[in-house]
Amino acid sequence: MPHDAVELPFLSGGGEAASLIARYDWTRTSLGAIASWPPSLKSSLSLILLSPVPIVTLWGDDGVMIYNDAYSKFAGGRHPDLFGSKVREGWPEVADFNDNVMKVCLSGGTLAYRDQELTLYRNGEPEQVWMNLDYSPLLDEDGRPAGVMGIVVETTAKIRAGRELRGERESLRRLFEQAPGFIALVTGPSHRFTMVNEAFRELIGYRDVIDKTAEEAFPEAVRQGLPQLLDQVYRTAQPFVARSARVALRHRDRVDERYLDFVCQPVVAEGGDITGVFIQGHDVTDRKRHEFALRESEERFRLVAEDAPVMLWMGDEAGRCLYLNKAQREFWGVEPDGVTGFDWSGTIHPDDCSLLAPFHDAMKRHRNFSIETRMRRADGVYRTVTTSAQPRFGPRREFVGMIGVNVDITEARQAEAELQALNATLEQRVLDEVYERSRAEDQLRQFQKMEAVGQLTGGIAHDFNNMLAVILGGLNLLQRKLAKGETDVERFIEGAIDAAQRAANLTQRLLAFSRQQPLSPEPLKPNRMVADMSELLARTLGEPIVVQTVLGPGLWQVKADPGQLENAILNLSVNARDAMPGGGRLTIETSNALVDDVFAREFAIPPGEYVLIAVADTGEGMTPEVMAKAFDPFYTTKGVGKGTGLGLSQVYGFVRQSGGHVKIHSQLGGGTTVKIYLPRYRGGLEEPVQADRACSHRGSPGEIIMVVEDEDRVRALSVEALRDLGYSVMEAARPTDALRLLEEGRDVSLLFTDVVMPEMSGRDLAELARGRRPGIKVLYTTGYTRDAIVQDGILAPGTSLLAKPFSIDELAAKVRSVLDG
Repeated sequence: MPHDAVELPFLSGGGEAASLIARYDWTRTSLGAIASWPPSLKSSLSLILLSPVPIVTLWGDDGVMIYNDAYSKFAGGRHPDLFGSKVREGWPEVADFNDNVMKVCLSGGTLAYRDQELTLYRNGEPEQVWMNLDYSPLLDEDGRPAGVMGIVVETTAKIRAGRELRGERESLRRLFEQAPGFIALVTGPSHRFTMVNEAFRELIGYRDVIDKTAEEAFPEAVRQGLPQLLDQVYRTAQPFVARSARVALRHRDRVDERYLDFVCQPVVAEGGDITGVFIQGHDVTDRKRHEFALRESEERFRLVAEDAPVMLWMGDEAGRCLYLNKAQREFWGVEPDGVTGFDWSGTIHPDDCSLLAPFHDAMKRHRNFSIETRMRRADGVYRTVTTSAQPRFGPRREFVGMIGVNVDITEARQAEAELQALNATLEQRVLDEVYERSRAEDQLRQFQKMEAVGQLTGGIAHDFNNMLAVILGGLNLLQRKLAKGETDVERFIEGAIDAAQRAANLTQRLLAFSRQQPLSPEPLKPNRMVADMSELLARTLGEPIVVQTVLGPGLWQVKADPGQLENAILNLSVNARDAMPGGGRLTIETSNALVDDVFAREFAIPPGEYVLIAVADTGEGMTPEVMAKAFDPFYTTKGVGKGTGLGLSQVYGFVRQSGGHVKIHSQLGGGTTVKIYLPRYRGGLEEPVQADRACSHRGSPGEIIMVVEDEDRVRALSVEALRDLGYSVMEAARPTDALRLLEEGRDVSLLFTDVVMPEMSGRDLAELARGRRPGIKVLYTTGYTRDAIVQDGILAPGTSLLAKPFSIDELAAKVRSVLDG
């Protein structure tokens, strides 16, 4: 039954735990009512209740738990339910541990644990704790173990703090280890080494110093005052700083002399006591030796320079005098002790001060300079002096000034003037001779130019005469046949058209060679083009030629005129076929290429990424002489009438106009490879819209086309052709006539205008026409490419052009395309 703690003397002063014991119904436990408790149990409880240390009694074989107030705090959320419970049930998560405690102590033994790690559920969740545990048996009246007393002191906070401290020390150790300078820590008045980093170990030759005093670790440093220095810092708590301190360290069988920058800093504990000395520094031996070498070099320079027969000087980074040798001091009249205060700039002639710009630029950029000025000598006479100097640099490559030499060239300059006067008449005679020679060279160049023009015009005349013979002959026969009423004239018409087309092609080749043809570049995939052409080439070149394509994977895009690129590949393929009269193999290969600075400078193209298209044959090859002229216009090794000599020159002109380059590799008897380099295009590729071949290019009377052409016959043919195609046509011989017709209000659908005309250009006309008819569409035609609609050989964006001469089919297709566009 419950009691009041006052009624039970052994509970006196027991606090909250005593009250719990008094009120608890112990009849539910193996201990029974309090009145029946043995004196040994009461005396044990009286002892633990008064203790400030957490103590618990585990009474009986079941280990019934009774504990004091300090233990109740340790129990956390399980208090007060632990009172009267069996220890195995009260702490089920450590039941095995407590079973062993009961077994050992009830047998008369004792147990002690230090920083024992356990996982307890004191507040409903697992908690990792550390404890110091002491267990001993409690004896009954007969001296036999009747229970266990457990003293529980939690050390969790200490363990965690220790771990954090060790972690911080490890982080600090790693930080020190990675420091660029050397670091060491000595502790106590004997200066015992407790930590050193890698740089310190390297400095001392990797000797073992940990847990050794400074005297034990460095006996050679005792005479150098290291222990006394550490004593001073430890005693006074004042840091010590050293710059370029000389230290002799023993490395095995030798003594190594080093120069160190270091600081010794006292380590102060929280209470203000000095616990050690922190040493940090840098090995500056290399810098110091460089300074010694520099001073020694400068001293040797002074010894040699002092009696040199020329004037030598040395200045600082601001241009002030540091040193003048004997010759220079005598020239300026400067005493040895007045060098550093001497202003050398005051000796420069006032009219020559502007000539000092190279000196100021060299001082700013730290580079060599050379100037010629007039300087005032000690006797007041100005002398002409050349100055040559170069920069000086310190151990860390810092600019420290200039060193130079002055040379008096006054007599040399006077001699030159006299020589120039002496040679004045001779110079005039030489000039006369040079003039006559220049005239002869000009005449020779003019002769060579006329010879080249003669060769060019001769080639053009030969080919055009052949074509005109076919055209004129065919038209004459056509005229005679029609006069007789004969209608079988189709072959003469076809022959004249074919010859005219060949003449137009020759004109295009000439334009391509001169890089004046208008191009319409568009994004292309070269692999697709070469693959599409392979079947055509196989049929065109004939069975003895085996056509092979090697298409590079991941080939970049280019931006070029597709028709001109196809024509270039076809030209090269036909040339390759002609070089293999007995048959052979033609290989067209594509790949990505990087053009370096050397190649780019040689061929005047920007360095960067290019697409390479190579056409190779197994033919006869070229001699070096032939290869050197291969791109010349009208140069051909074929027989008369078998080639115009414009094929390769046309390829060269097109590729150069497209921003690329062409290169030939050939060996006599070893075949020829022509390589085309075109710049990589990084934009998107738009798939071409396939025209409906079944569609008609004809127009309707409701579509009005205005033809503006100052050449009457060309205008008449265009007008007739367009009317035959079904269009309504208005014509004007001059741009002003066209503008007047537009002002009359006719709804013109398309302006078809020549570009080069009197009064104004076709582009100017188009701009004025759009001002009157904003929706009007424009199609230009021209046979001359250097005009406003072509920019660097490339058709201006958004411009439609039909080049002269053109066929009726080409006119029909182009007009329809512009109207439908």
